[in-house]
Amino acid sequence: MLQVIDLACRRGDRRLFSGLSFDLDPGTLLHVRGCNGSGKTTLLRALCGLFTPDAGEIRWQGEASRSSDDYRANLLYCGHLNGIKGDLTGLENLRVSATLDGNPIEDEQLWSALAHMGLMGYEDLPVTALSQGQKKRVALARLLVSKAPLWILDEPFTALDADAVERLQGLIAEHVTTDGLVILTTHQKVPLTSGRGRRLNLGDRGSRPTGEIVREPDR
Repeated sequence: MLQVIDLACRRGDRRLFSGLSFDLDPGTLLHVRGCNGSGKTTLLRALCGLFTPDAGEIRWQGEASRSSDDYRANLLYCGHLNGIKGDLTGLENLRVSATLDGNPIEDEQLWSALAHMGLMGYEDLPVTALSQGQKKRVALARLLVSKAPLWILDEPFTALDADAVERLQGLIAEHVTTDGLVILTTHQKVPLTSGRGRRLNLGDRGSRPTGEIVREPDR
């Protein structure tokens, strides 16, 4: 479903990685790992079309992703920034997100998504009044209302308490089990989906800047 072919990216004069190639089938979780500065966020942004690589190609179902409206419609990206509006409520943020995705849904589903993320009772508060962890929960509630099969998540566990980490782990596991595709980075030591998990190790500073795909050990 997703192909990365000979991808190369740099920041300024420094090459982050090159010759990076891998294929991901439905029902796979790819955990991108590496030290600070190894290019994890750059890779994820390149996959989303937010960063232009120096070389290589990204294909979705055999078609170049940059020219594919289908790719953009089937992609959900959650980056370092939460991507939510502080003057809107959690409910309003989800409604706007669903509308922009071309996926208008009933308010009952939006309430349910926020409740699932542990935000019952906070749905009508402006997001600016919430804690950092609660803001992150609002952003991640998009996973529950999106129909996108490909999730790209950059440090999704940051600012979450143990309860929210467990909820997010469950969402990721369920998505992979139902033939979704997840690509994520995380510095947190949290167990991820076994069996269908893969790990991409980006080179450390000073080492050869290439990537290697290996199978995640079963947990």
